[in-house]
Amino acid sequence: MQVANYYANNDIRLEEVPVPQIGPGEILVKVMASGICGSDVMEWYRVKSAPRVLGHEITGEIVEAGEGVQKFKVGDRVFVSHHVPCNTCEFCLAGKETLCNTLHSTNFDPGGFAEFLRVPQINVDRGTFLLPPGMSYEDGTFIEPLGCVIRGQRTAGVKAGHSVLVLGSGISGLLHIALAKALGAGLVGATDVSPNRIEAAKKFGADLALNATENIGEAFRKANNGRLADVVIIATGAYSVFLQALDLCESGGVVHVFAPSDPDKEMPIPINEFWKRQLTVNATYAAAPVDIGAAIQLIRHKRVPVHDMITHRLPLCEAQEGFRLVARAEDSMKVVIFPCNQIRS
Repeated sequence: MQVANYYANNDIRLEEVPVPQIGPGEILVKVMASGICGSDVMEWYRVKSAPRVLGHEITGEIVEAGEGVQKFKVGDRVFVSHHVPCNTCEFCLAGKETLCNTLHSTNFDPGGFAEFLRVPQINVDRGTFLLPPGMSYEDGTFIEPLGCVIRGQRTAGVKAGHSVLVLGSGISGLLHIALAKALGAGLVGATDVSPNRIEAAKKFGADLALNATENIGEAFRKANNGRLADVVIIATGAYSVFLQALDLCESGGVVHVFAPSDPDKEMPIPINEFWKRQLTVNATYAAAPVDIGAAIQLIRHKRVPVHDMITHRLPLCEAQEGFRLVARAEDSMKVVIFPCNQIRS
């Protein structure tokens, strides 16, 4: 089978490898669609484990089921989560599944930018979900990233009527904007430095979309009855955003760190101001099965308009172009790779 093997952002090689052999309790999935995540082009993070086949936002069709598999059968259309929790450790029992050591160690073989992948037994058990009738493979690639966004907003405590400011309007930012609106948030603001992304933020629900170089606090106060944001969500790794986030949060509010920055960066917190204004800073990583289930329903019922976020559809042989588009972050929103060339509009 063919895979797109990652060596660096500008070095994605189409290679031939054997189709994985499955064992008891495992399934073999023909990958029909695989989204490129922003973390896939976070080179400082990815290159240290290269070469490897990336891709974790996948949907496909089961073509082989191992002995003992009962919940699924050949021909089923599925989404598969690469990270799954143990469900028994202290983190899992406290509802903090994405801190689970098992979740951080699980994956599928080899990765989503391949024609086929082997799903280990634990992922079959708690990370494989049937795609609802009518949900396309490409729309299903949003299940994992939307699940992460759902977990982020749940942790940040976003509620109906809250004012929300999303810093960064890449694909994660757009999902945060759309989800906040679906949850009944009040004023939803967004920032970016890209004119294309500012327009996209407006398209997907931002009431206020600003260039990040503007006086964000003043503009937000003017639109929000003199108040800053109840919840500020950092959805970009640009370090300047981490420096301004606390200043954009209303007293008693929450700053949610959804995206990481470069590994040598630190987020300065003025202790006395932080204490006086009683701010909360929290963060999330990945998604748990409960978040995945919620994402499936939101996409199924079109509460979050993911289909319109896809800007580029490419076959596996053009994976390098896909990585270039995502890394440049100019005119692309979501780039989806179709390993088996089943490109749909």
